[in-house]
Amino acid sequence: MLRIYILAIGKLRHGPECELLKHYLSQFDKVGRVSGLGPSKLVEIVDKKSGGQEIEAGLLRNAIPSSSTLCVLDERGRAMTSPEFATWIGRLRDGGIANLAMLIGGAGGIDSKLRSEADLVLSLGPMVWPHILVRVMLAEQIFRAASILARKPYHRH
Repeated sequence: MLRIYILAIGKLRHGPECELLKHYLSQFDKVGRVSGLGPSKLVEIVDKKSGGQEIEAGLLRNAIPSSSTLCVLDERGRAMTSPEFATWIGRLRDGGIANLAMLIGGAGGIDSKLRSEADLVLSLGPMVWPHILVRVMLAEQIFRAASILARKPYHRH
């Protein structure tokens, strides 16, 4: 089973975005079981001192589970179609990878040194998105990838 961790700087407040995030991660956990994926876990990291990218990078590093493949979200990263993303996740699973850590930085983005350590730098498009929406969009794409890998029609979930 490939466990997926979303490690994000900042705390999500209750509201519609939080509910949508929970919905997609719950759906992923259900569909993912069929195809050897999951469970998912959201780890929110609060930088109480607002120390900037370098401090946030250290906090993120400390939260990465051991033996993880590292994916960093960054608008300068590689844009993928949903099927390409699903194929990438499937390759990790099939290669015996236990953990996938997907990192979302703070308002200033991800520290360049941490970004250079990533196995994949992934872009959700060239636009900059609010971090609250990045979490939701990433969770949706993770769920969609699980649906693709399980050969389940997405629109029926």
